[in-house]
Amino acid sequence: MAIELIRSELGVSVRLARGSFYLDVDFSVPPGITILFGPSGAGKSTLLDCIAGLVAPDEGRIFIANQALVDSAALINIPVQSRHLGYLFQSLALFPHLTAQQNIEYGIAHLSSSDRAAAVSETLKLFRLENLASRKPAQLSGGEAQRVALARSLVTNPSALLLDEPLSGLDADLKNSIVADLRAWNAVHEIPILYVTHDRAEVDALGERVITMDRGKIIQQGIPREVLDAPRHQRLAQIAGYENVLEGIVKEIRLDNGVMRVALQGTTTSIEVPLSYAKMGDSVRVAIRAGDILVALARPTGLSARNILHGAIEALEQRSATIVCRVNAGAMFEVHVTLGAARDLNLQPGREVWLVLKTYSCHVVA
Repeated sequence: MAIELIRSELGVSVRLARGSFYLDVDFSVPPGITILFGPSGAGKSTLLDCIAGLVAPDEGRIFIANQALVDSAALINIPVQSRHLGYLFQSLALFPHLTAQQNIEYGIAHLSSSDRAAAVSETLKLFRLENLASRKPAQLSGGEAQRVALARSLVTNPSALLLDEPLSGLDADLKNSIVADLRAWNAVHEIPILYVTHDRAEVDALGERVITMDRGKIIQQGIPREVLDAPRHQRLAQIAGYENVLEGIVKEIRLDNGVMRVALQGTTTSIEVPLSYAKMGDSVRVAIRAGDILVALARPTGLSARNILHGAIEALEQRSATIVCRVNAGAMFEVHVTLGAARDLNLQPGREVWLVLKTYSCHVVA
């Protein structure tokens, strides 16, 4: 399939087989940050390696603007060092014996001394590293080392930037600060940036677009909130953090209200969900986030929520600042509440509760 590219868009259409693993993707992305999201083993890093030239696909094409990096039909496979890409790994791979400034200079040693000095000075300033220029990696904090590694990748003015979980281990504020600097740089240079993560929070905070992957294939792509807040596939729902994926049968369709009622398999419980592609009698799956379910000690009234289910707590588990409740309400539900809420409600195994689910928190997935 031909890919028409404009500006500095990145186009990828490749297939690769390595033992039992298959990679088969076809997409193009414009300048800006695009998140590659999916579980470990989905093929995200392998895809980046194909783009970078570290792994050769069995067939396909990779283009940046009008330049082919790979075209198996035309026997084109540009060497790694000639692809003019930035690639930042999770390990950072800073040279321990060089200062921050020397690490940044490493990729532009071919420039004249004046051009090199100007490029490094601008990059140090942009990433707020002027006061750290003489320090070696061992003298830098995690966030400072990340900034140096990112600056080293960008000082060469690459045609595209590949980021393989570069900010894992950093707190949210630090991640956002570094990405803000990256966006400021890219506002001027306008290149495609592919950012690999399996952390849903990073997708919400960092991405302008998201491509979700699983088992070597693209599941869904688009604007993050549209893709991950309304997943169309069970695997994507699970990857995106939907703890409850329940089997059911469509028992009623109400076109006038834009909803349908699904009887949960093996139970007498039914729930209202948004209208979807399904027909009467179809088997469907409904995905619900544990954090989208409210708990009440008495049956609530006067609510807009359409699903109010009676049940009993079977088990409680503390995970950091969250209490995970297993509630049998006909079907088994996982519900997340805060420590304070669990304490105030005196939640404990055996206690009867009511679960409240908004219709639009229930997503029908294939």
